[in-house]
Formats: sequence, C-alpha cells, structure tokens
Amino acid sequence: MSVGLDYPQKPVKISGIRLSAGSAEIYNKKRNDIALIEIDAGSITSAAFTKNHFCAAPVQISKYNLKKSKPRYCLINAGNANAGTGQSGINNSKATCETLAKITNCDETEILPFSTGVIGEDLPIDKINKILPSLVKNLSEDCWLDVAKSIMTTDTIPKATSKQVKILDTTVSITGITKGSGMIKPDMGTMLSFIATDVNITEDCLDKIKDNVLKRSFNRIIVDGDTSTNDSFLLISTCKTESLEIKEQNSKEFEILEDEITKVCSQLAQAIVRDGEGAKKFITIKVLEGKDTPECLSVAYKVAESPLVKTAFTASDPNWGRIIAAIGNSKIGNLDISKVNVYIDDVCLVENGERSKSYTEEKGKKVMEQDEIILRIDLKRGFCSEEIWTTDLSYEYIKINAEYRS
Repeated sequence: MSVGLDYPQKPVKISGIRLSAGSAEIYNKKRNDIALIEIDAGSITSAAFTKNHFCAAPVQISKYNLKKSKPRYCLINAGNANAGTGQSGINNSKATCETLAKITNCDETEILPFSTGVIGEDLPIDKINKILPSLVKNLSEDCWLDVAKSIMTTDTIPKATSKQVKILDTTVSITGITKGSGMIKPDMGTMLSFIATDVNITEDCLDKIKDNVLKRSFNRIIVDGDTSTNDSFLLISTCKTESLEIKEQNSKEFEILEDEITKVCSQLAQAIVRDGEGAKKFITIKVLEGKDTPECLSVAYKVAESPLVKTAFTASDPNWGRIIAAIGNSKIGNLDISKVNVYIDDVCLVENGERSKSYTEEKGKKVMEQDEIILRIDLKRGFCSEEIWTTDLSYEYIKINAEYRS
C-alpha cells in the first residue's frame, strides 16, 4: 500500500517515441512483463547505470552499445534480472537484441536491453524472442502507462508523470516513467527510469542536465540501503522542436528545461519511496547548516539507514534517542553536539544537544503518527543544506522480501 500516491494520469505523448507492452510470461502469467520503446533516428540520449560491481548483463551490454551507436530501441523485461549469470547471461541478452535487430532492420548495437527481477536465473530468450514481433507491430505513441505497468515488480502502482512548459514561446513536453520499490539506494539513478522530451538540444547540454537532475532526485532516495545490480536511467531527447534549440548551458532556456526535468524526476523518485516495499510512512530528512554536501548526506543517510530509527517510525514511537545515536555515528569530524537541534515537523525533540524543554512524549507521539513526516537536523556548523526521502521499515517489508521468489 503506497503512501499518498495516486494512480497516474495519462502521460503526454512525446513526438518521436513509440512504445508497446506485452506478456512473455517470464515470471508471472497474469500480467504484462515486457516492453519496447522505439526512439526516432536523430534523437540523442544520456544514460546512467548502477555502480554495483555485480552489474547485470543488460547493463554491461547497454554501456557498450551506447559507445558504439545512437539507440533506436529499448527492450525491457520485468521478471528476470539476468544478473550473476556470467558470460551466458551476456550471450542471452545479446541474442534477444540480435532477434529484435533483424525484425526492425537495425544494428544490434542500436538496441539497449534492460532487466529487473530475480537474480541468478537464465534469461528465457525463447519466451522473449517469441513476443518481439507483436511488440514491434503494436508500437504506439500512446502507450506510456502500459509500459509503466509492464515494468513493475514489487511495485503496487505504476509510476508515470508528464509536464508541458513554454520555453521561448515553444511548448516543450516531458514524460517519464519509473519502477522500483525495494533494493533502493541508487548511486546513479533508480531501478529503471525512462524520461523523454521533444526539445532540440545538444548532447553536452543533455548530459549536463542528466548529471544535475540525478543529484537532485533519484540520488536522494533510499528505501532499504541496497543498490541494485540493474539500476538504469535513460534521458531521451527526440529533438523535434524546430523553433527552439538549446545549445548553451548558461542560457535561460537551459535553466528552465533542467528545472522542469528535475521536477519530473523528483516526482518519480518520491513515488518510488512512497511505494517502498511495505512502507507506511513517507519521511523527508533535511540536514541543515552542515559544512558541505558530503557531510549533510552522511548524516541524512546514516539516520535513514538505521533499522532502529526506521522501526521507530513504523511504530509511531518518538524514540528520539535512536535519531541522535545515528547522527553521532555519522562520519563527520569534530561535531559539536551542544549545537545540534532536531525537529519532527514543528516539534522540537533536541535543542542544543539535549532534550528540548518544550518537548513532551504526547507531542512526539502525535507527530509520529502522521503518514508523512519531516525530520529536520540542524548541525549549526556551516551553510550547506541537503534533503533525502525515505521510508519506515515494516513487517510487510520483511514478508515481501522473504517471499520474493515464491
């Protein structure tokens, strides 16, 4: 059950992008589990992938193919991660790309494979190859939501959003989908995310936007502290806006586009947390007045990753001692605890390093019972502030992951 997350509205079509979804019966015969995205020739892409050393075969192939060609197709399956499968996993993923290349009359290096699901099992290439002709036949500009549903695993709701914005009198469209609810602490993006826009933009500008956007969205979320073998993020521009071209990173139009793409990605990143496995709480952790970004994030993630803190949120238990213990265990030097203040929403728990004189257990209990909570940690040692988004840790999370392969 997600926290404050509504079913997405129909996404805006992106000129130059066609999509389709179908069922290859990879792991679940009751739903679609494979998708295809077609990207018009002349488009540009910018990608980021997991930093996990055990990265999946499709991640390795996508990285290689991006160096060789401009992508024309993304082939995505939800059910089989094709990770921990060695050379046979690479061969199997390549085989599906080769089949799709023959059907679409393109080079196999123009295809990017993506996978999510169970690790360590062979990719069912016969099932995938069998459905490829129908995926190609059914490609449509109007299939974003179907694809968002088809790439889900433990997600309880599809994640999709769109924005349209005027830039220099030209309407620019942005649409994105993502999946993910567990094994979330990205070092690049998220589980699987595909963002597309129709704006005409240079490759270096798109790369810069990707880097900046990830820092402010998908790289600010955590569910359980684990980084997936398959995390992939793809930002696509079909370059269809003839009346607008973004060529300079210091231009106003660049700034507007980056801000709008950030809004799309932040909404999708927060949707992952709101749909975190077994989540009952959506928690924003703000670290204020730190010396720099690494210091602020060190504190934020230390608190967010603490099982004791997370379970206290699950129980609506205002056990603020767990919070200050996590703060004190973060890897920052010479922390003057006598200056630290801690708030949950407007309730001051800790003032100048000790229990606030205004705090009562009743106030703490009441604010902890909320579904959405803001935890503020003021270090009072600098001018940098950062925030991340996380969940609690519930019994349901344990059940979902204990039964993941059932």
